[in-house]
Amino acid sequence: MSEALASFAVRSYGWFGAAAYPLTAPLLAYRAAKGKEDRSRRAERLGHASLERPFGPLVWIHAASVGETTAVIPLMRELRRRDIHVLLTTGTVTSAAVAENRLGDTVIHQYVPLDVRPAVRRFLDYWQPDAAIGVESEIWPTTLSELRRRHIPQILVNARMSDRSFDRWQRYKSVAEALFGKLALVIAQSDVDAERFRDLGAWPVIVSGNIKVDSDAPPCDESVVDFYRRQIAGRKTWAAISTFEGEEKIAAMVQRALKAHTGLLTVLVPRHPERSDEIEAMLVEKGLVVARRTRGDAITPETDVFLGDTIGEMGLYLRLTEVAFVGRSLSGDGGQNPLEPALLGCAVLSGPHVSNFRESYQRLVRKGSARIVRDAEMLAKAVHFLLNNDVARLKMIDAGHESVQEMRGALTATLKGLEPYISPLSVKAKLEPRGASQS
Repeated sequence: MSEALASFAVRSYGWFGAAAYPLTAPLLAYRAAKGKEDRSRRAERLGHASLERPFGPLVWIHAASVGETTAVIPLMRELRRRDIHVLLTTGTVTSAAVAENRLGDTVIHQYVPLDVRPAVRRFLDYWQPDAAIGVESEIWPTTLSELRRRHIPQILVNARMSDRSFDRWQRYKSVAEALFGKLALVIAQSDVDAERFRDLGAWPVIVSGNIKVDSDAPPCDESVVDFYRRQIAGRKTWAAISTFEGEEKIAAMVQRALKAHTGLLTVLVPRHPERSDEIEAMLVEKGLVVARRTRGDAITPETDVFLGDTIGEMGLYLRLTEVAFVGRSLSGDGGQNPLEPALLGCAVLSGPHVSNFRESYQRLVRKGSARIVRDAEMLAKAVHFLLNNDVARLKMIDAGHESVQEMRGALTATLKGLEPYISPLSVKAKLEPRGASQS
């Protein structure tokens, strides 16, 4: 059974009945085998809590993966500043690790329950959230229906609707309207996203901009950055980050094409680090010398590729270069977030398939801080040009900083939209005694 088929059947449980529920077992086994699940915490996926619920108001925030988790870190910190407890659920091991690294024990982390009625009801019975906030594009039919039945408002923040998703929902307009109409509020990234959510039945819908712009720069240990910079010793470097299958081969082609002319070092950071063994094997087969972060390998003059196979260290990898290609845009589809490299002083390169981050790329390209490449040859030429043209590279870097500053403000707009929901909880938190617990 494919993960997509099992996931569809499980998520459709609310419509198609209890026959779908046995599919949770093979789905959990499949995801665990793929490295997406923490085997020791699989009970959480069935709604069994592994931590105590604190006393007082609690907001449930669901962020599916790493990008969404990073995006809402400032929002979660703001809720905690107001004495509102935050229950964060994520769907993958990598996103859980990011939450642990960036937030520690300031929020409660659990893996999100499968969208089947027994799991969702068990989860909600225990945690009793006062509000539920989804991030970007998370719509779970059974969960949404259960929240509505319990009069718990569900809000979608930083909401986006890709071209493909919008076309699919349009074919099932009545179903879309029934689901999106259950949302208490949608806070969309752009006017285009807002119009699509309204067309599918969501109301009210407001526009905030992309809250990822308001996130802090990815952190790093400066001593580790200095350690690797000394090993690189002035060599020209470029990074290929958040790469998907096929893009690592393209990065290898660029490295092989340019190394003889520039002594180039490639910093390669796959979107899914669990693929690193197969990526290394491919690079070695192509005659490239690989140093891996997880092994503590030194970067020597002979090293061709520094393989960033860790979680939560993008701040390190981007600080080792001034030119970054952002993946899932040449052989993948939808693109990845270009704002982190722009924020950290990189000229941004990307393939053309960036529909998930269309507005961000439009602004960066219009400002001159990002360039779109069509294929591997064009990417190699762009990398070579930028590494050998200081004026052009620094101009793109400065434009990126300016673009990011102009795009800020989404967090403030999001908090303003959430105010009717979180202000009463903040007051409640101040009035109720602390130190108690509830289950």
